[in-house]
Amino acid sequence: MSTILKTLTIAGSDSSGGAGLQADLKTFEEYGTYGFSALTTIVTMDPDNGWHHNVYPIDAKLVAEQLKTVFAGGPVDAMKTGMLGSVPIIEVVQKCILENQQKNVVIDPVMVCKGEDEVLNPDSADAIRDLLLPLAAVATPNLFEAGVLSGLGRLTTVGEMKEAAKIIHERGAKNVVIKGGKSLDGDMAVDLLYDGTEFTILETPKIEPAHNHGAGCTFAAAVAGGLANGLSVKEAVAKAKKFVTAAIRSGYQFNEYVGPVFHAGFRLNGE
Repeated sequence: MSTILKTLTIAGSDSSGGAGLQADLKTFEEYGTYGFSALTTIVTMDPDNGWHHNVYPIDAKLVAEQLKTVFAGGPVDAMKTGMLGSVPIIEVVQKCILENQQKNVVIDPVMVCKGEDEVLNPDSADAIRDLLLPLAAVATPNLFEAGVLSGLGRLTTVGEMKEAAKIIHERGAKNVVIKGGKSLDGDMAVDLLYDGTEFTILETPKIEPAHNHGAGCTFAAAVAGGLANGLSVKEAVAKAKKFVTAAIRSGYQFNEYVGPVFHAGFRLNGE
């Protein structure tokens, strides 16, 4: 039997299954890895109130106990973070990564829930920037998060994405992927990879209807899955782009508010 590859997500729960910890574990499975998890927050969405999100962070001590359980078997082959919820949780995650000398760390700096437009916790955003970016093999902010982390505010062009990527790299992330996705004007879904030297543009035609709930979480988890499988960062990001595009194309309309990606789309469509 071949060696089992191990991956870890430290993230929030999305009961709708498209995003968060659920999305990460589904993605890890599609990449042929054994997924561990540490729950940081519980997110609920209220169908009686316009799908408004309520976020309930887990006590940081309990997060630390979960991570102690995971790392009882030693470091994993790759890991990612998602919604962390509070500064004490971020401090726990930083300590865990350092103490276990964990490599292949993907930091997905989740600051808002889809459909929301305000940072959940500004102090947490600062802590992600200061404590976790320096530990990131890859950071995967979306346009909003990249604007916050870089201090540049709203990003609307590839040129602005490049400037933000440079700043985020200077703040410690070895590689930066800014997920422009469908948010930029034009017919293409555009993502940008910066390794400190070279920019790589990844683009695919926009998909309509875009069942893209969970696309960001899924992309970051796919990058971690690729790194666990021994891909280079550039290879892992390129495959993640293909994986999440297939997941969006295979997604469905869950209700009037949201359409999640389908994580098995890449495999089932033979891509």
